[in-house]
Amino acid sequence: MREPNETIAGWIEAQACDHSEELFMESVEHQQSLSYGALGLWSRRISAALAARGVAAGDRVLLLSGNSLAYLTLYLGVMAHGATVCTAQLEMNRPHLEHILRTLRPKLVLHAMQPDDLDLTLLQAHPAEIVPIGAWAAEGSCTGIFAELEHYQHTQPVQRVQPEHALSIVYTSGTEARPKGVVLSEPQLLANARAVVEALAMTRDDRVLEFRDLSWLSAQVLSCLAPLCAGATLLLASRFSHERYFTWLRDKRATIGVCNPTALAMFVNRPVATHGRELPSLRFVTSSSAPLSTDIWQKFEERYGIVVAQGYGASEVGWIALSNEHTRKLGTVGTPLSHQCLHIVDAFDHTLAIGEVGEIAIGESGAYAPRYVGDDGADCLRVHPGARGRVRMGDLGMLDEEGRLSILGRTKDLIIRGGVNISPVEIDDVLLALDGVEDAAAFGVPDPIYGEQVACAVLTRPSAQLSEQDVLAHCRARLPAFRVPTLVLLRTEPLPRSARGKVDRKRLAQAVNALEVPDVKAQKV
Repeated sequence: MREPNETIAGWIEAQACDHSEELFMESVEHQQSLSYGALGLWSRRISAALAARGVAAGDRVLLLSGNSLAYLTLYLGVMAHGATVCTAQLEMNRPHLEHILRTLRPKLVLHAMQPDDLDLTLLQAHPAEIVPIGAWAAEGSCTGIFAELEHYQHTQPVQRVQPEHALSIVYTSGTEARPKGVVLSEPQLLANARAVVEALAMTRDDRVLEFRDLSWLSAQVLSCLAPLCAGATLLLASRFSHERYFTWLRDKRATIGVCNPTALAMFVNRPVATHGRELPSLRFVTSSSAPLSTDIWQKFEERYGIVVAQGYGASEVGWIALSNEHTRKLGTVGTPLSHQCLHIVDAFDHTLAIGEVGEIAIGESGAYAPRYVGDDGADCLRVHPGARGRVRMGDLGMLDEEGRLSILGRTKDLIIRGGVNISPVEIDDVLLALDGVEDAAAFGVPDPIYGEQVACAVLTRPSAQLSEQDVLAHCRARLPAFRVPTLVLLRTEPLPRSARGKVDRKRLAQAVNALEVPDVKAQKV
């Protein structure tokens, strides 16, 4: 294979020239697929169409759509052209869409909305050109922008951008405040994709099943850019399906099944009749987006005979640590990717020793300082690196002697009881190991003497007959006394979670405060 030039366009061109007939992506729900040769063709057409519309290098193109082959083709084509592709998860960011449009100032918006959608009316009130994505099908039967693309010659040369310029802007979920538009350069994206390929030992023979929303950076890098780099195949689903996930893995001969803690817990609590023996092609399934309890991890592997390999990342910098079926270790998120220069640091930015718990920081000399879209629309540095040029991630972590990383919670979720730091994740794992517990989370609540006390919320299975005292006895047998919860909330409703599956501990603490019973040690809600 020829050596590709180190750009998105170069990767597409190299795969299209040398492996034209091989499959780049396939829909698991529809009779649609796209070869590497076809990807090269459509990328050239997209570049020609964008040039005809006056979209130049660095101009912003906003994509608003769910998962589809058409969406990913446009995502890659816009970047290959040299324009800045901007992605936002519409369902999560709907309340902030007007703010996103006003600050982003896109030149073009490509969407998959229906004519009567109120969000489409909002889009049309802005000066950007608004074009429906339409349906991508066989030649001569496309609709929307793809019907237009069929008429373009595919010899338009791609435009070039400076390495430091934005090639991608990814909007965060915006669950508690306005979403942030994270600015990413082409070298950042390429370096992260190459590191993912290496960490997962991904080859041209791999077939990666993805159901997560492709508006998020983690899915874009792991399931689109990494397969493009390796020459692998993406198997794309529009969304998660408890009933069909294992069928997709089997029928499409997937080698890597992308997953998350919420889905894995669902398979544990609502088992399906399948086993890894029925999936001979499958290497492992991944887990990311939120911490995976060791209890759920073990129960899934024991029940299904399928290896789980956990990973860790952030919207600002992409994937930070990953593992595969050979390198994974229970309770860790894998080995940090070398290009991220990860450290565990104390409050003074001093690197801590192996086995010590501190905040995760990455980068050196400010190279990884996150950039965001400012209120004036310009790129800006909103988080300044510390004295050593490192960027703190807000996550507590620890490195073991083998160099594997464990995530021990968010710094903002840390419980400080009498001056002692307590990670709620450690308590979560103990709670989830109790028979009859379907979900659980620990969190801190105010205490007049110790500053904070440990509380926990527990969702029990309908058939379980657990009391608060059962939960406390289980914890006392497995935790030091100062980490044992002093308040237990038995819930009948699911625990509040973010769109990424992370427990909202702040809302749980607010529920305790609303009870106004500080002297009560156990309370049902």
